[in-house]
Parts: sequence; C-alpha cells; structure tokens
Amino acid sequence: MMIKAVYFDFGGVIQRTEFQAPRQHLADGLGIEYEDLVKAVFDSPTAIRATVGEIPEEAHWAAVMRRFRLPADRAESFADEFFAGDVTDLVLLDAIRDLHKTVKIGLISNAWSGLRPWIVGKKFDDCFDVMIISAEVKQAKPEAPIFHTALEALGVSPAEAAFLDDFPANVAGANAVGMHAIHFAQPEKALDELQKLLDLR
Repeated sequence: MMIKAVYFDFGGVIQRTEFQAPRQHLADGLGIEYEDLVKAVFDSPTAIRATVGEIPEEAHWAAVMRRFRLPADRAESFADEFFAGDVTDLVLLDAIRDLHKTVKIGLISNAWSGLRPWIVGKKFDDCFDVMIISAEVKQAKPEAPIFHTALEALGVSPAEAAFLDDFPANVAGANAVGMHAIHFAQPEKALDELQKLLDLR
C-alpha cells in the first residue's frame, strides 16, 4: 500500500545529544554519576507525569531542583546546561522539508509541555502537518493510543504510514499497530531504509 505519511520522533532523531560534557559538568558539580543525573531528569516520577501532561514542565524542573537541593530560581539555567550538548539535525530537517513535498509529515514525541513552543521558536514547525506531543494528548509511546491519535490526525491508515524512532520499544509499538516502523540508530541508514519504503509506492 502507498505510504502517504511519515512520522518522526523528536529526541534522539531530530535532536540528539552529541556532546556529553555539559551534563557531565552538571553531574560533577552535584557529586553524582552522569547516569543518575539523566535518570533524575528523564525517568523520575515527575518526569513521567510531565510526559503525559499531568503536570507542566516547570513543575518537573522545580522537583529536580528540590531533589538536588538547589534554589528554585536555578531551574532555567540548570535545564539550559543539561541540554547544552544537544544538537538539532539541520540536514535531517532539510530532508524532511523535501519529503514534505510528496507526503504528509507528522511528529510523534514523548515530551513535556514546552516542546511545541520550543519548536515554533526555532522556526521548524513548518516541517510538520501535525505535532503529536505526549504531554498535550496525555498518551505516550510505546502504547497504541498515541499512534492511533497521530494516524487519525493525518487521516491515514497504519499501512499508509511510516515512523522513525530511536527507541526499539517505540518501534515495536508502532509496528504492533500496523505502521512501517524504522529504528533510527544511524541517520543515513534510517533515511535509506525510509527511501526504499517510499520507492515501493
């Protein structure tokens, strides 16, 4: 069946942590391991609640500040440093814009409430026909409902959709609902796999 829509994950795909030094610097300053810092930010109870929109992103960062006994007004600079090593893949964005000429494009991201305004501020929201953000729809990958929400938003069936994500569990979740899911481990390889899928149209 013809692929009519391609969905992309955000973190780990469009934006990736290319430099660990800023997070390592934060961890060293707190006297903790790098992995423990990452876990506190991404896998703590408040992070999980923020991911499904139960609390705003700011409430999660406030909890992180309490966890590390830091002043509340440090939250913004702490977050800025934590993400300082992240890089937006501009080459991939150009490829997405080119792809957008022939198919619908969507975003499916497990992310907090600040993602949409951040993307709009960085001026690449034009890449997407729809952005499905877990905090907004109160659904998260790898569960089926968020994929169905994304498919309905673009009016396509699972068989008409491709999805790229860096987490194997999310790839499996998309495959389970019938989408053509591609594991985004190496950018060029993933895009080649996507192109082969599109060439079958």
